[in-house]
Amino acid sequence: MEVKKILIIRFSSIGDIVLTTPVVRCLKQQMNVELHFLTKSAYKNILSPNPYINKIWTIDKEINEVIRDLKAEKYDHIIDLHHNLRTLRVKLNLGVPATSFPKLNIEKWLLTNLKINQLPNIHIVDRYFETAKKLGVKNDNAGLDYFIPPNEEIDTTKFGFTPNEYIAFAIGAKFATKRLPTHKIVEICKVLPSPIVLLGSKADAANGKLISEKSGTHVFNACGQFSLHGSASWVQQSHLLITHDTGLMHIGAAFKKRIISIWGNTVPAFGMYPYQTDYETIEVENLKCRPCSKIGYQECPKGHFRCMEDIDIKKIIL
Repeated sequence: MEVKKILIIRFSSIGDIVLTTPVVRCLKQQMNVELHFLTKSAYKNILSPNPYINKIWTIDKEINEVIRDLKAEKYDHIIDLHHNLRTLRVKLNLGVPATSFPKLNIEKWLLTNLKINQLPNIHIVDRYFETAKKLGVKNDNAGLDYFIPPNEEIDTTKFGFTPNEYIAFAIGAKFATKRLPTHKIVEICKVLPSPIVLLGSKADAANGKLISEKSGTHVFNACGQFSLHGSASWVQQSHLLITHDTGLMHIGAAFKKRIISIWGNTVPAFGMYPYQTDYETIEVENLKCRPCSKIGYQECPKGHFRCMEDIDIKKIIL
């Protein structure tokens, strides 16, 4: 059967969706198919500027919101890059051939609970490509994509920053155990010689204000002042990105930025380190309680938070 129309599924989150973009690009370029993408409403804007996607479908909570319309599309194939109960329901309802990426949940459980590492040494992007192998699609090794709408590009000079002469510091992360404590960020910012732009969501704005006030006039708090595309524009024009294990890290990789990635309760072994760019990982190795989760917590389960408190900031500022 000739494949003319494909539905790709990845519901969340920012970084995971950015990591799907090589598969999207290669499917489109190598098969010339009509590509539709199903995600959550909150993440539609990430995909809207992508020229390789013909149509975006969204849900707020349940797949019942779109199942009838998806059936009417008569897809030839489904690429499931999320692989959970919701995507299973989509596949069962549409009843067309589908391929799903291996989540390796057992291997992740072994690593987080028993500290036994059986995970393959392969990036999640390459695991995503396993779903396209049967269609004859191969990784073009061109890296990640991120497209910024022209109206959301930032003129950094209006804020006193010359492109390629400042450091972007993404201070946020959804879970606290993936974020450096504020005092550690202040220590870093105080000694870095370059101008620094702090990036994060509105939830990070107060912390960003505190960090900038304690660090010096060379630090600008941009947290909560710009959209995700605006923050991406700041990253695109920086000469270095310092970041936690979060969405902006992958956006930085899409722009081939030099990246210093700081890891707390999660580990690069999960396969989500910066993809095909110049990067360095900073982490506390040989800590018996690490990793404690494949995602994160709002506070350290052990109470000591050594995975971040013991980070050697000298490795970041040199």
